[in-house]
Amino acid sequence: MDYNIIQLKKGKDAAIVRRHPWVFSGAIQKILGKPEDGDVVEVQTANGHFLALGHWQQGGSISVRLFQFGEFRKIDADFWMQKLESAYNLRQTLNLTQNEVTNAYRLVHGEGDGLPGLIIDIYKNTAVVQAHSIGMHRERHFIANALKQLYGERLQAVYDKSSESLPSDYAKTIKNGYLHGESMATVITENNNLFQVDWETGQKTGFFLDQRDNRALLGNYSVGKRVLNSFCYSGGFSVYALQAGATWVDSVDASARAISWTEDNVKQNVEAANHAAHTSDVLKFLQQTTEPYEVMVLDPPAYAKHLNAKHNAVQGYKRLNALGMKNIVKGGILFTFSCSQVIDRELFYNTIVAAALDAGRSVRVLHHLSQPPDHPVSMFHPEGSYLKGLVLQVE
Repeated sequence: MDYNIIQLKKGKDAAIVRRHPWVFSGAIQKILGKPEDGDVVEVQTANGHFLALGHWQQGGSISVRLFQFGEFRKIDADFWMQKLESAYNLRQTLNLTQNEVTNAYRLVHGEGDGLPGLIIDIYKNTAVVQAHSIGMHRERHFIANALKQLYGERLQAVYDKSSESLPSDYAKTIKNGYLHGESMATVITENNNLFQVDWETGQKTGFFLDQRDNRALLGNYSVGKRVLNSFCYSGGFSVYALQAGATWVDSVDASARAISWTEDNVKQNVEAANHAAHTSDVLKFLQQTTEPYEVMVLDPPAYAKHLNAKHNAVQGYKRLNALGMKNIVKGGILFTFSCSQVIDRELFYNTIVAAALDAGRSVRVLHHLSQPPDHPVSMFHPEGSYLKGLVLQVE
């Protein structure tokens, strides 16, 4: 099979030789053929030597997302099956595919699994597919069939939730929907905690699986403590804190729907009156509260989704964390996070240092946190390490 060819400028192939999965528009010298968005293309050196295969997409800085290096091959149903088998085998190694206490996990994490532009999360017996490139969305039926082969009768539904993650012009032409099976209510189990998941209307694919290990760590610090869980979404950190024996938990989110989910999830797990949920802007809540919080979670949504927002994002993280540090008791434990990809680990750390100086508090670092191993990071694509977290003791 012949594909349209993308030839790179001289000297612009070094990153691809090192297996970085992105070809930027500025690196392209010549286009041989007329590729359409989502087509598989062959990427070559300036003098015509094969480098890799990937999906073509115009309109952004990343023109090709690469998924096959080193040798030319046909991209067909067998190819996607082999890719998903590889991802599944890793989750099997991580003891996630048939785990009695946790039945929700990420099966495919984009570049970390050699499948840039593709996210697949497993919620009990449903796979939620989210394409971040037009090419991956065009492969969705191959992907759904591969999932059915991998899981057999264990998989009852495959839901495509790509409309909000794709370019707007293309997104207007598609609708989210089931590629296999039909809608069903699902309560997942995570470390024996129960959570309702709404992948059709919830954020991302429905639940923030990337905080699983960090929620468990929070439980260790919550025994006998008063806890604030800000930007709580569906209450994951709140449930873990209460199950561990927190004396009181306040959950705060600006979304009334998120607060409703939090209250439902708390009720599913604990019979206790030591929880309150507040529909409020987090900064306003922190400015007004006088509660002596001993443990605090600051887990905001991404403040910067592109480089142009980087400066404002840094100021936002600094302001939020300084306010949190001013409100926590002496010796209190602060869990703080950033999921903004353009804010790297060093910049996030330095921003929190600046926040501590503004707050006038002495602070010690207890843990450096990241995403769990079912969200792997390719060594050739360090940008995939998007979740940064610190556990701090504030004196």
